[in-house]
Amino acid sequence: MDIKAKVDEVVAKVKDDPNFANEFQSNPIGAVEKVIGVDLPDDVINNVVETVKQKLSGEGSIVDKIGDAIGGLFGKKD
Repeated sequence: MDIKAKVDEVVAKVKDDPNFANEFQSNPIGAVEKVIGVDLPDDVINNVVETVKQKLSGEGSIVDKIGDAIGGLFGKKD
């Protein structure tokens, strides 16, 4: 699973879909899991949620760090 791509997908959905944006605001973990389609460990999903929030606020540089840190969980090594 490409976490960076999933983060981008969630960010795009938040920006494009007001209903999803409201869902993300009220239940970010549930909203992210809905887009990703899998139940991730709490520490991973919390990092994804925080990355999405940072990217939405214009602080996207952390995406690479988190993606690299958790990418190994899915067998992806760059």
